[in-house]
Amino acid sequence: MARQRTTEVEDMLDSIRDLARRDGQETVSVGEVTTAIGGRGFGPLLFIPPLFEITPIGAVPGVPTFIALICAIFAAQLVAGRSDVWLPGFIDRMSLRADRVESAVRSLRGTGAWLDRHFGQRLDILAGRVGSRIAGTLILLLCLMVPPLELVPWASSAPMLAIAFLGLAMTVRDGLLILVGLIAAALAAFGAYWFLAGSGAGA
Repeated sequence: MARQRTTEVEDMLDSIRDLARRDGQETVSVGEVTTAIGGRGFGPLLFIPPLFEITPIGAVPGVPTFIALICAIFAAQLVAGRSDVWLPGFIDRMSLRADRVESAVRSLRGTGAWLDRHFGQRLDILAGRVGSRIAGTLILLLCLMVPPLELVPWASSAPMLAIAFLGLAMTVRDGLLILVGLIAAALAAFGAYWFLAGSGAGA
């Protein structure tokens, strides 16, 4: 039987795009994005931010670490079993230019459509509460890797991609994708260790 196509990822991207396109809108705040997609649970909040890191926005110094901080805050709440989403006020009010946000969404639209076609509703037992908390713990560890990796252009994209896999798995409730995320997390951890150990030896 053919897999029924969902629009989870595309709908989230459209919600963010609509924020950026509002009349007279010059910036989009973190709080506005959180409100727009947070009603779907923690999965989208751990999936969309890492995706933005692998767009040109992620090349701005400090942005990868900032995104990792946001993901760590969400992941900690997931592991703690919170049902509602909380952000510190100073992060909630931070913003990006609306045109940059819209450009990032546009570059991700094709990826979102592909993800919606190919993922969802497999190995449900791994996508439940326990699996999500395990994924949240791994995301916390991955977030710790980002600041030192930011010293090398795009190196931080490896743990961010692993976080995105895990966030997507929770968003579309795909246990098989949780397994892929675990593998990606292990590879990212190995790559980070290899990079940091090499840097230490070089110093």
